[in-house]
Amino acid sequence: MIHQSNPAPNNQGTPEPSDTQGKSEHQGISESQGASETPENQGTPSDQRIAKKPDASTDPTVGRWQHREGSPAAGRATATAPNPTDPTDATEAPHSAATAAAPNPTDPTATPSTHPTPSAHLPLLRAICDVCPRHCRLAPGQRGACFVRSCHDDGLIHCDTYGVSSGFAIDPIEKKPLNHFLPGSTALSFGTAGCNSACRFCQNWELSAARSWARLGSHASPADIASAAASRGARSVAFTYNDPIVFAEYAIDTADACRERGVHPVAVTAGYMAERAAIDFYAHMDAANIDLKGFDEGFYRRVTGTRLGDVLRTIEIACAAPGCWVELTTLLIPGFNDDDAQLHAECAWIRDHVGRDVPLHFSAFHPDFRMMDVPPTPPDTLARARRIAISEGLRFVYTGNVRDAEGSTTFCPACGEALVVRDWFRVTLDRLSDGGIHGILHDSATVQYARCPSCGEAIPGVWR
Repeated sequence: MIHQSNPAPNNQGTPEPSDTQGKSEHQGISESQGASETPENQGTPSDQRIAKKPDASTDPTVGRWQHREGSPAAGRATATAPNPTDPTDATEAPHSAATAAAPNPTDPTATPSTHPTPSAHLPLLRAICDVCPRHCRLAPGQRGACFVRSCHDDGLIHCDTYGVSSGFAIDPIEKKPLNHFLPGSTALSFGTAGCNSACRFCQNWELSAARSWARLGSHASPADIASAAASRGARSVAFTYNDPIVFAEYAIDTADACRERGVHPVAVTAGYMAERAAIDFYAHMDAANIDLKGFDEGFYRRVTGTRLGDVLRTIEIACAAPGCWVELTTLLIPGFNDDDAQLHAECAWIRDHVGRDVPLHFSAFHPDFRMMDVPPTPPDTLARARRIAISEGLRFVYTGNVRDAEGSTTFCPACGEALVVRDWFRVTLDRLSDGGIHGILHDSATVQYARCPSCGEAIPGVWR
């Protein structure tokens, strides 16, 4: 059973949308069904691994991807200090709240650590988190840059938001956005708190930058969530609002429980994940929308605090994962990532590395968080980006966060017929889901597709 706690303090609000979705009306699962919503490569080090997936008798919050800092006898020195000038350093994200520091005893608002800080007289043997490319080095009592993964006094890194959520909502799947995955169906959406990115434009910053468990008011086991989705007719459970990378253990266990009930697990993510963890993670997902926030390494470092190369590697891993349908989203920010050269380069990379059939969504930016001085994206910019993507050979290109009949319609790339027509997030015509569904062997994986009823062209996607 999913339990909804008492309302949170005044700083608890309805989450704003991430780059790839609109905002939702949140609720506890024990209440009535949610309403509709309106318009977001690095290899794992070869050091000795610790805390693989725990068995049933151990704590499921223990991180699955971590290793312990080697001793000098093992040929590995103790941890070096982070580089304070590197915005992508393990403990130096803008959202990070002095990861290694003890609380100030004179500050009445300071929240003491739940785990004792090791004695200064003892050598620090840190655990290293291998969920994302930051590889935060943590001694007991310290938190990673995401804030929600910490080293406990057992010397292991734990996912502290396992089993708790900011709330649940019933969404149309088109809000993720996923246009080639069970169109017209609904998803039970939820998130937790914290994030390993530091996007200045985050449209869901009240959760991603949360530094208090007061943001988390709902408690649910993976089995509870799967059961709630099935009982409400939701065909999917979406891990969203904040990035599921930081609660990956909870997401994976929930994904497995969902699959047992015939419910599809879906990830909405920025894709800033270490390679080994990404391979494991996407093996448990049936669909994902990954943000490709731009195509310039400098933009990524300055505006998101992450690295483009790591995200591109995650996209390749997700697209290669058997049974995982992937779509991409780029939030176009005027003057930052919307120039023609960057758009051409991005679309050419998608075509050449993951294929021209991967759907790409261009979404409109609106001012938020630390970019309130940037104007909204003009509709003409979205239309121009869509034309560029099509000219580069991408076959399914969409626009989002604006009302655009052409940009929200799935067209047959061969004959031009409208196959799935949408009005905002409502499907008004679907000529694919009721037809014959087929499977083809493509790069050693079976890819589902439907046939265009007019010309017979294969339209890849998960249609029913």
